[in-house]
Amino acid sequence: MATFVTSDHIVRKIWGRADTVLFIFAASAAEFAVNKAVDWLYFTGKLPSDPLGRLFSTVTYARHIIFSDHDDAIRAIDKITAIHHGVEQARGAQIPDWAYRDVLFMLIDHSIRAFELLDRKLTMKEKADVFDVFYRVGVQMKLTGLPVSYLQWEMMRNHQLNQDTISSEFTINLYKQYKKHLGRIRFFILKQVQIMMVPERVRKLLRLRRIPVLLPALLFYKLFRRMKLEGLLKNALLPVEYKAQIMALDV
Repeated sequence: MATFVTSDHIVRKIWGRADTVLFIFAASAAEFAVNKAVDWLYFTGKLPSDPLGRLFSTVTYARHIIFSDHDDAIRAIDKITAIHHGVEQARGAQIPDWAYRDVLFMLIDHSIRAFELLDRKLTMKEKADVFDVFYRVGVQMKLTGLPVSYLQWEMMRNHQLNQDTISSEFTINLYKQYKKHLGRIRFFILKQVQIMMVPERVRKLLRLRRIPVLLPALLFYKLFRRMKLEGLLKNALLPVEYKAQIMALDV
């Protein structure tokens, strides 16, 4: 059966581990907060009322595309497009193509950063393969202005970060919601992961410190990971209401 992403693809390796997906989740939570189009996520009220659930649904859709057969993946992409069209009709305005591109760009970037932080450096070919998967998602969504290669994406990514990100009242409110829903300790860990994961532009806008306090803990975690004991730490740190869903991310 044809698949949207082949079984031996690097993207399946990246998105097939719960901890790697959680790091992508953490970085996306930061970048969503400073994106100029974040008001669209506030329009339905779902983001401020359940920020973890809203972000987790984005991750779930991405994984469904990556691990489904080709036809199911295409249907999932078309469903995403239809959902956003419904939001546009309700608001009486159109989500700009650059906002969709920004989400694809962050998923490419954060996928690479998370795997390299937790596992190993990717080759240029592997990075290009990561780009290709999300490029094909963008093509199916009929987005305009997409880069056609990884190298072009790198150049556009830097421009996009400078052009499309800003600290606003939405940023402040969203971080208050993160803290409320995570609790003090998990919120602290979230910000530590974000320091290690996010691009410099995002780090400065969020006023995150440059050096993570928990960097030694990451090295300790990677040792546990090699010993197949990381589940003990994940069980202790994950929010109870999402624990089963997150543990199920391991493929």
